[in-house]
Amino acid sequence: MKYARPPRFALRPLVALLQPLLGAGLALAAGGALAQTVATEGTLKEVRVVEQAEGGLPQPYAGGQLARGGGLGMLGTADVMDMPFSTANYTAEQLQNQQARSVADVVANDASVRALTSAGGFGDEFQIRGFTVSNADIGINGMYGLAPTSRLPVEMVERVEVLKGPGTLAHGVPPNGSIGGSMNLVTKRAGDEPLTRLTASYLSKSQLGTHLDLGRRFGEDKAWGVRFNGVVRSGEGTIDDSKQQLGLGALAVDYRSRNLRWSLDGLAQRDEISEFRPQSGFVAGITQVPTPPDSRLNYYPGTQFDSRNNTVASKLEYDLSDTLMVYGGIGYTDYAYQQIFPSAMASAAGSASGIDAQGNFYVRNGYYDYYSKTTVADAGLRKRFATGSVAHTLTFATSRLDQESGYFYATSTTRNASSLYNPAPLPTVTTPRGPAAKSADNILYSNALTDTMAFAEDRLLLTVGVRDQSIVQQNFNQTTGAETTHYKASAASPLAGIVFKLAGHVSLYSNYTQGLTRGQIVGATYNNAGEILAPYKSTQREVGVKVDWGKVMTGLSLFQIERPNAMAENNVLSYNGENRNRGLELTAYGEVQRGLRFMTSAMFNDSKLTSATGGTNVGNRTGGVPFRTVNLGADWDTPWVQGLSLNGRVINTSSAYGNSENTFVVPGWTRYDIGARYRTQMDGRPLVLRAAIENLSDKSYWMMSGNNYATVSAPRTLVVSATVDF
Repeated sequence: MKYARPPRFALRPLVALLQPLLGAGLALAAGGALAQTVATEGTLKEVRVVEQAEGGLPQPYAGGQLARGGGLGMLGTADVMDMPFSTANYTAEQLQNQQARSVADVVANDASVRALTSAGGFGDEFQIRGFTVSNADIGINGMYGLAPTSRLPVEMVERVEVLKGPGTLAHGVPPNGSIGGSMNLVTKRAGDEPLTRLTASYLSKSQLGTHLDLGRRFGEDKAWGVRFNGVVRSGEGTIDDSKQQLGLGALAVDYRSRNLRWSLDGLAQRDEISEFRPQSGFVAGITQVPTPPDSRLNYYPGTQFDSRNNTVASKLEYDLSDTLMVYGGIGYTDYAYQQIFPSAMASAAGSASGIDAQGNFYVRNGYYDYYSKTTVADAGLRKRFATGSVAHTLTFATSRLDQESGYFYATSTTRNASSLYNPAPLPTVTTPRGPAAKSADNILYSNALTDTMAFAEDRLLLTVGVRDQSIVQQNFNQTTGAETTHYKASAASPLAGIVFKLAGHVSLYSNYTQGLTRGQIVGATYNNAGEILAPYKSTQREVGVKVDWGKVMTGLSLFQIERPNAMAENNVLSYNGENRNRGLELTAYGEVQRGLRFMTSAMFNDSKLTSATGGTNVGNRTGGVPFRTVNLGADWDTPWVQGLSLNGRVINTSSAYGNSENTFVVPGWTRYDIGARYRTQMDGRPLVLRAAIENLSDKSYWMMSGNNYATVSAPRTLVVSATVDF
């Protein structure tokens, strides 16, 4: 069965989002983009847009939910209208008002980004433009390798920056080689005004939390700053009889002067989850996906996940002159977890895995423990100069990532007959649990050079560059410690991006960029088992238009990403196929009128296998990639009760094939969220009360987490918090 062409009504959201671009309003004066209404806690005031907000970050856009710009790695910080890319830059105000607990809660606002696991699982994973992005591939202050593979709380985060499409040149190769896009977290810094903020929270069924946020600046001109964020959460989560405990401590110290900017971040995180939400595959050849179980049920009863994460990182920038700046950074992360991680098998004795169409399977228990120790460093210089009437920003950057990793894996010798709807107890793992042993060393290092040229009084911006990336990987026998495989490979990733401003408020852009991913290790079932495949490139071509209407930003982009696909011929695995994602993105956000903010987006993605050895599955849609995703969100300050705001959000994801053979379809789903916020005072101190209900209809549905893998949605969840400033 082939993927059906979408019905005509599926294009109606597209027409609605294009409406602002098609009207006669293109004659809007360019100067209209220079003023916006910024929502603040309890007040709305008119301000002129300046290049930077406090802390050197781009100003919030009208409505305060997203920023006017963001970071692009070695390319520096830029305004959205000057970027030859599609981006989203979420502010701390949006994170607070949404009561976000992890990055997944934040990026759920964008139709081009989908979380592949739901709340209560062992970790977060994402899909951007149809390609998987690991949580471990999230950058922190522009450096990869510092984020855990599970999830990272966002209470210490000031901005969440999303770049859609391969970002190898801007950011370097991420540890897991994600190519659909990249995310970067900007940590909080102390503001000029003293801050003492306490938040108490409740998450149904019975999880309580406390968050303390302290910020102070000291010394002459308030040059020194200290910001501390501490979080404790504990109690039953979104699965019956589960228990989740989180402890987070984040300390940020910074120094700023006329020429020097320095920062130091320290982070300690502890997570303990009993009864976490499972992720499972389906039996090969299945033609119908089983009905999802109750989302409050753990169909692998007895799962456990305990993790620890310690991170320290420092960044420095120094202006040697008004036109020359040097920068550098270094970071280290020590991350480890232990987990009881069962799996669904198709039979009591065979090796095939998966759940059948009736929801039956044989459960096999397992230990899967992991550790990684990662050191990262980067350095560069940025020079501004002119050649005639052309202004240049020339940047050279170098980076290195060293990561040691290891694991312990053992499974039960027996399997218990079980079901999604009546789960059996987990069998006992009789193998003694040992320590995780070293299995690999990975080194990623690169040098990059870019030049951004401005022509015709900055109306035409051209960025060109190249990054030469080397990947070194060693694998070791976990018993003897002897090296088993070793390889080194290099590749260059180019970038070309152009922005043409039709007027001060209309930007046309295009880019050609590549991503680089380290090759996988061939598994034991193939004739070339143990071989490490060479790194491979993905290529993106994109064109788009952005229009800044003053208080509303709209965008349209067309993209195509091509990536090699690993396939077997004569039982030899190699990259001899190709996946192609061709899509249309539409975005609009801002403040349509005083006190009415909105974010809306849609993506239509034609994801196919375009070539393969022997033509197997050529023309099929890629498993786990929906054709259509749509988000609609609004936040409204009510006129009849001062300080009261209401909000709502609709997240729609169409059906998708569950596997590359296209033998079964996973139904689409729609999630409804509602919320309210009330600003008042308590004993003269600012107080904000927030409440939200996620998945209002309490619908259970499958969330595809890749080809032939899925997880069950989180149930209806009440989130309540109270924030007071002292």
